[in-house]
Amino acid sequence: MLTITNTPNLTGLSISGDYLDLDTLYMSLLTIVGDEGEYDGYEGARLRVLGVCYDIRHAIQGDREVEFVPNGMDADRMKFLELITPEKNLYYRCQVYYPEALFVTVALNDFIRLYAKKHAKSAPFPLLDKKNIWDAHIANVRLFQSSVVNCVKEVVTEASFKRMLNLMHKDYPWTDGYATQYLDLLNIRYLEIRDKEERAKALSTIVKRMVEKGKEYRQIEEEVRAMAIEHNCSVEDISLVEDYPEVEW
Repeated sequence: MLTITNTPNLTGLSISGDYLDLDTLYMSLLTIVGDEGEYDGYEGARLRVLGVCYDIRHAIQGDREVEFVPNGMDADRMKFLELITPEKNLYYRCQVYYPEALFVTVALNDFIRLYAKKHAKSAPFPLLDKKNIWDAHIANVRLFQSSVVNCVKEVVTEASFKRMLNLMHKDYPWTDGYATQYLDLLNIRYLEIRDKEERAKALSTIVKRMVEKGKEYRQIEEEVRAMAIEHNCSVEDISLVEDYPEVEW
């Protein structure tokens, strides 16, 4: 079973599951965001989703963390079934910074719509096309999104949660041309908050700044685009100068 939980210090979210759970999520995320250059203007957001895919893939390969979870088997069941089996299953686990996870969750709304539009046959509303309603990749990604949102609900006030949901479903398209270097800045600022409760309070502000693309965002976007022109490269090739701090999850 795919499980997403808040990390102990609210640094981010922990994604865990058995091999099939994580491999299924990995393949669905990969499918939804499409190939490089397929959705013009969405490459920055696509790379952020692929960053989560990268951690999931490395978790499956045993490069992150593992844990053993009860599987419901005990001595009585083994005796009844005449089997000898483990009483726990091996789960693989990786973590994602909170602002990063929230950005990816919202960006996936854009990618789901783009994916549905590509696969719809004739419906004016692609998400309601009969082919898309039953699409397993959309269902798997929606499960991921809902699990992230449930984690948020656990740690913020009811009023903050409602505000965050409104912001996270405000516009479409939202990540078209998004300067994801700003997300790095939000990640770093969030990680520099050391108190768990203060982090919980900051989540609403993080989402507001992320989604509303205010003055600070626009300034960074202008600087990034100017630098990309100066160096004759893609805006995705420009990195933020600031370093990420060391954290305890």
